[in-house]
Amino acid sequence: MASPDDRRYSREHEWVRPDGDSGEGTVGITDYAQDQLGDIVFVDLPPAGNNVVHLQKMGEIESVKAVSDLFSPVSGEVVALNEALSDKPELVNTSPFEAGWMLRVRLSQPAELERLLTAQQYDAFVEESRPAE
Repeated sequence: MASPDDRRYSREHEWVRPDGDSGEGTVGITDYAQDQLGDIVFVDLPPAGNNVVHLQKMGEIESVKAVSDLFSPVSGEVVALNEALSDKPELVNTSPFEAGWMLRVRLSQPAELERLLTAQQYDAFVEESRPAE
């Protein structure tokens, strides 16, 4: 699956979709990340009002395989959580770029977006990371 062009990506496999002129962005994990994790059973995210920091730990995601850290692709204040994930964490598996979004952040450093990968750069990064078969 090609990564959507309307967002930026981290090398830790998180994405952020800037939401127009609102100064906010929606954050989630990539299709590649959810595939590597396997069946997601729990997502632990910071509550609204907390701050997240560019490329720092923002929470954890638990699958049937392991517990992994989540890293924020941007800095800012958490303004909303995807409440649906508390009852249906599997949305991250079935719809990582849409229904499985994790949080909305009011960006404190919009210039950080330029330090993230474009969809084409991210897809190339993933391809280079795959083990040779």
